[in-house]
Amino acid sequence: MKNALKMTASILKLRIAFFVTLAALIGILTAGGAMGGIEASVFLLAVLGASGAAGAFNQYFERDSDRLMVRTHNRPFACGTLKPSLIWPITFGLLSVGALLMGWSVGGTLATLLVFLGAVTYAFLYTMWLKRSSVWNVVIGGASGSFAVLAGAAAAAPDFGPVFEPVPILLAAALFLWTPPHFWALVAAKDGDYRRAGIPMLPVVSEHTVWGRIIFIHVFFLVIVSLSPLLYGLGPIYGVCAAIGGARFLQTSWVLMRNNDCEAAMITFRASLLQFALLCLGVILDRVVAL
Repeated sequence: MKNALKMTASILKLRIAFFVTLAALIGILTAGGAMGGIEASVFLLAVLGASGAAGAFNQYFERDSDRLMVRTHNRPFACGTLKPSLIWPITFGLLSVGALLMGWSVGGTLATLLVFLGAVTYAFLYTMWLKRSSVWNVVIGGASGSFAVLAGAAAAAPDFGPVFEPVPILLAAALFLWTPPHFWALVAAKDGDYRRAGIPMLPVVSEHTVWGRIIFIHVFFLVIVSLSPLLYGLGPIYGVCAAIGGARFLQTSWVLMRNNDCEAAMITFRASLLQFALLCLGVILDRVVAL
């Protein structure tokens, strides 16, 4: 039973799905609408399911390249624990449809459309096209997380207004800026993996002087955008969390820009996780205090 649960979590990429679900949660909390706890829980479960289905399709489609990478060679499809079959993409598609219908039942049409766009961006636009064809793959692919923030905002108050209010838009923009340096830092730390797999990530195809500077610039603008919600109603608790996380991410990206080594890259990657966690925590605590 334990092994089956572990395999399911691996197939669905539940860690990534959990991050996307957190993004939807901060959208719900900052939309200014009223959404009951049960409805919010159902919608977040729908986001988790749709994101998990997209992650599973990604893993199925990339099983051959996953075999070439130390970080991913033990994934169920890559190592042969699960055999390729048409039944798998059909299953993942049905999971996605079920999740979208569940989200629609409590969140409305616009929120469901945004969840769908996020899943399609990751499963098809990123996985099937951009990942192997463009050095800017994660820039566009990272929009899937931004869609989750906007979906949460739309679900909390099902009309167009809350989605286009400043705070959800700024948080969606922050997540859009966060994804590339987060992933590029991981690529820099695991450089050999992506070279063997022939995946044209920025740190693989460009010089350190180029990608190190691009990461730092991304993080610099990310910090500015992540602090901007303070101008539109988020309080000092959020500000402290955003400032601490942003300062750490900026400091580590500065070190990485000056030192091209795996340790600095991994430290930057972990700093990106810290910043995301602190941004989410800041929003949650800010909303709790406001109750």
